[in-house]
Amino acid sequence: MLGLLIGVCALLGLIVGSFLNVVIYRVPRHESIVSPRSKCPSCESPILERDNVPVLSWLLLRGKCRNCRAPISARYPLVELATAMLFTGAAARQGWNWELPAFLVMLASLLALSCIDVEMLLLPLRIVYPTFLLMSALFVLAAGLDHEWQRLLTALITAGAWYALFFVLNLASPRILGFGDVRLALVLGLGLGWLGWRYAVLGFFLANLIGAVIGIALIATKRMSRDQQIPYGVFLALGAGVAIYAGPEILAPFASLHW
Repeated sequence: MLGLLIGVCALLGLIVGSFLNVVIYRVPRHESIVSPRSKCPSCESPILERDNVPVLSWLLLRGKCRNCRAPISARYPLVELATAMLFTGAAARQGWNWELPAFLVMLASLLALSCIDVEMLLLPLRIVYPTFLLMSALFVLAAGLDHEWQRLLTALITAGAWYALFFVLNLASPRILGFGDVRLALVLGLGLGWLGWRYAVLGFFLANLIGAVIGIALIATKRMSRDQQIPYGVFLALGAGVAIYAGPEILAPFASLHW
């Protein structure tokens, strides 16, 4: 049965990934994600349904528009594949649990936000707030069906604690930590808090560790200056992702500690 769940989540991930490509392009430009239908950015010809199959269409068209033969960014199939991988990993880790839908929403949102943050140093509230509200509703449903009210309470408290911490950090150094990161803290605190407050601590630690390692490497190779702003939201997403997928194994050696 787990194999069936993983297969369904993989297919769902491809479909959601196709939608995320629309979100990634249109939301930062304040365009509707509903209409008009997708079109080629070069010749503006509408994308046919047969050319909108995740990954497969891009491969069959050899990464080019059917009409004008302009190149289509490899980002589109990569986002679709990445979403499918994230969904299959979450299904394998969570299994048949009512909490799984909330984590799928979280992971899809983090992927979209990361792509936007890398390109524009922006974490749109049009993505962050709906994600938080939808995750909250799904966790309430999971808590009711599985009688996990304590986990829901921990998740809400952790979300508030993360928001307060990031709000203070933003006041102390707004150039390093933007307010978009403060909003994102609600989503991360809620998701990791559902797993347990230790996961929230782990996610925060890993985000800063990954950010420091990558930042030092970029500065050392002169691909980034010390004064250049970094997409911190990407590192927060990476830290949370590692905590979700590998948290039990990382935290296992500390299970006997009373902290």
